[in-house]
Amino acid sequence: MPSKTNQSEGGGKSASLNGQRSCGAGMEITQSKLTDIDQILSLYDAATALQASKNMTQWPKIDRNLVIRELSEGRQWKMVHQGQIVCVWVVAFEDPQIWGERSNQPSVFIHRIANHPQFRGRGFVGNIVDWAKDLYSDGPIQFIRLDTVGHNEGLIQVYTSHGFTLLDPVELEDTTGLPSHYNDGKVYLFEIELESSSQPGA
Repeated sequence: MPSKTNQSEGGGKSASLNGQRSCGAGMEITQSKLTDIDQILSLYDAATALQASKNMTQWPKIDRNLVIRELSEGRQWKMVHQGQIVCVWVVAFEDPQIWGERSNQPSVFIHRIANHPQFRGRGFVGNIVDWAKDLYSDGPIQFIRLDTVGHNEGLIQVYTSHGFTLLDPVELEDTTGLPSHYNDGKVYLFEIELESSSQPGA
């Protein structure tokens, strides 16, 4: 997939060709490795526990083999602070069951953002957005997209405050093969349209 050149930004932040990015304050984004799997699964469990405590739509238990496959495909990413993983997420480049025909538009889909319990409320979504813009804005990718199941005003505010546009919620007609929580309600879709220098007229 396309990536941004090694170009520095203000505030000492930079992105490299392999997607590694310094976020300042000792934070760094890099691809996750197979040796990270136990920490990744632990963060997923913590996220599910938080969802349960707030009566939110809960993720199902994340399958270890699924994460191993995502790691082997280079789609798992992490944010690290002083050697500790504080946030993880996974990306995809097609999502037709959720996004329908819009999945045909070149997009990066961000799934399963999970923060370490001691690092919640740090604005990591903004770091992820900046990282995605750095990594994908010079290639064919046109949108950064994510979704959430059920109406969660807190999440909606978080995502829109970091530049996402909230689209009309959808009810999925076919959830075959999707995690079970996609059966629990409407799916709220969010997107950021990238201003890519490789697009015509840019």
